[in-house]
Amino acid sequence: MTFDWHGGQLSRDTQIDADYRNTQNVRRFLTAECGPDFKFSRELMAWIRSGNASNMGDVADEWLRRHA
Repeated sequence: MTFDWHGGQLSRDTQIDADYRNTQNVRRFLTAECGPDFKFSRELMAWIRSGNASNMGDVADEWLRRHA
């Protein structure tokens, strides 16, 4: 069963799967983790889809690293 990216409960341990989507649910989670300045960029989305991120914590950490 695939994860519901639109309404599922996200945590830092939520695994990125082949059905990953940049939804409002994901945006809310990452804004909570990264702060109000969080925005998706093409580069971050490409990084996520490249297989470098294994979970949502990795995504938040990468965004913070890029914006330090």
